[in-house]
Amino acid sequence: MRTKSFKSIVTNYKAVFFDAFGVLKNHSGLIQDINQTFEYLEKKGIYYYVLTNDSSRSPEELSNWYIKRGLNCITTDKILSSGMLAMEFFKTKLQDGNSVAYLGTRESAHYIETAGLHTVPIGDVDLNHIDHIQSFAFLDDEGFDWNVDINKSINLLRKKNMNVVVANTDKNYPVNKNDISIAIGGLADLVEKILGKKFIRFGKPDAQMFLLAYERALQDIRVKRDEILMVGDTLYTDIIGGNKFGLDTALVLSGNTLPEMASIRIGSSGIIPTYVCESAVIEP
Repeated sequence: MRTKSFKSIVTNYKAVFFDAFGVLKNHSGLIQDINQTFEYLEKKGIYYYVLTNDSSRSPEELSNWYIKRGLNCITTDKILSSGMLAMEFFKTKLQDGNSVAYLGTRESAHYIETAGLHTVPIGDVDLNHIDHIQSFAFLDDEGFDWNVDINKSINLLRKKNMNVVVANTDKNYPVNKNDISIAIGGLADLVEKILGKKFIRFGKPDAQMFLLAYERALQDIRVKRDEILMVGDTLYTDIIGGNKFGLDTALVLSGNTLPEMASIRIGSSGIIPTYVCESAVIEP
């Protein structure tokens, strides 16, 4: 498959939306030399934002992860996460003090607590006393007992009808160069299938996620949708979502889409990125 260098295309745009995992970072840490990309964007006056389905940590914590690794330009105001959309939903739908049970780490409950709600990890839920539970959230694929708490979640949702929010739509994520692990969106799909119910989802490829980022960009610069580039490693979230929102898209082969499988996946899915790049790294 013919690829283009990221440097050769990015100067055609006023702003860039970057996916995080597989584009800026991977299982080992930051993508090697990705700092050079941001140095180049700063030099050219191109605005940039990180558009992530990671709801496991607050924007402050997500930003600190980059800063601790020397990428000081990824400040909190540059990060737009699916958890932010979930937080707004809970603010609108539930009253202060209502309880939300969740599957995930205690850190991932940040967005619900910021909405003024009480959180209960699924491991602490007593299925014989659930009247106080008003909603349920799928937040993270860690922080719970897989053997017990997934079944417990299913039984809670069988016993009581409530709003169920999936704050990260990702079905899987790469854990090394060749292997993937199931993500919280994949777990939510499993539970939906078992229960025969439909949950409320936030994150790419949903248009709300791109609208959140677009409105954020408009605070900094006058920009049209066709002047923004969406950069991602996954066809079914980053690329199709960007395409539908009217953005040009660049599929990078540094994460979920392996170079040897890119042509096959594009052909079989019918999801066509504007560009394909080896990575988002800009060489000096």
